[in-house]
Amino acid sequence: MKLTGKLFLIALATSLLAIPVWMYAQEKERPTFRVKVDMVVLSFTVTDSKGKYINNLKPKDFRITEDGIVQKLNTFAEGNKPVVQVLEDGSTKPLLGATEGDPKAGPDVRSDAFVGTNVFVLFDTSNYMYRGFVYASDAIADFVRGLDRADSVAVYTFSRNLSRPSELTRDRNNAILGLRKAVAGDDAALYNALLLTLRDAAKVPGRKVVIVFSNGPDNASMVAPDDVRAVAEDEGIPIYVISTSEASKDAISAGVFKRLSTRTGGRTYFAKTWQKQVEAFESIREDLGNSYTVTYYPQPNPNEGFRKVGVEITTDAAKKYRIRARPGYRPHGGF
Repeated sequence: MKLTGKLFLIALATSLLAIPVWMYAQEKERPTFRVKVDMVVLSFTVTDSKGKYINNLKPKDFRITEDGIVQKLNTFAEGNKPVVQVLEDGSTKPLLGATEGDPKAGPDVRSDAFVGTNVFVLFDTSNYMYRGFVYASDAIADFVRGLDRADSVAVYTFSRNLSRPSELTRDRNNAILGLRKAVAGDDAALYNALLLTLRDAAKVPGRKVVIVFSNGPDNASMVAPDDVRAVAEDEGIPIYVISTSEASKDAISAGVFKRLSTRTGGRTYFAKTWQKQVEAFESIREDLGNSYTVTYYPQPNPNEGFRKVGVEITTDAAKKYRIRARPGYRPHGGF
């Protein structure tokens, strides 16, 4: 029986840790992963030439396209401000008059589903992180404490296997308690763990990001990083990477990290010292607080492959601004 779309993703993710590495290595063709997308969630940042965030833009200031086809926005939000529904004329109103936790809102447009960001922190606890483990743990704890109160956070750890010491929560103390339970040891299966984390994040409605804290080397995964990247790209989940090593010391991992982040709308930081790691987390926190998030239902499009997403600013100042967003996604299931 052939599995497609999310069924295949779930079957693969739940069986990853049970498949011997040598069996995967003997496969002549490695699988690719595709996820069917109905409502598209698109997050992006707007900055000027000096890197300063541009705030207070409105839905009418943007033009979103897929393969050149203009899309009608469904909802719009800036940072952690309340989500608004976009009307036909480009004006906005509170999302169905709902407030956080209002059960009267529909299942696809509940305002509380889009309040804040669902942040998944994936912490490398392999042997490679042994020396800087305590400092890394402290940097993550500081980041969790500083998140906006509307944000939810999950703390996952990995070496050869993935652990979920703290599921998605708004309780900062609970998240940090889970973090402090982590211990360093064993090989590193980063891309296996990242796929499983993306699987969890994909189940959560609204805006979500994955932050990978790792020094880079992966010596135990059974999936290719670009296949994992494709899942994040299709699901609209930005990946931020903080690497504790210098890019020049591991060019292969550095290149993979940059592809993962660039293709999903995130960023990569090479932060060898504890202070640089703290600064990287602060930069990510600023990104989350200054990003725009829109949702839309794609207009009819015969393209069943990769759809190129474009974000344009319609004002005269557009030429002065820079937009960072994922380049597109694949809408259909199958492999």
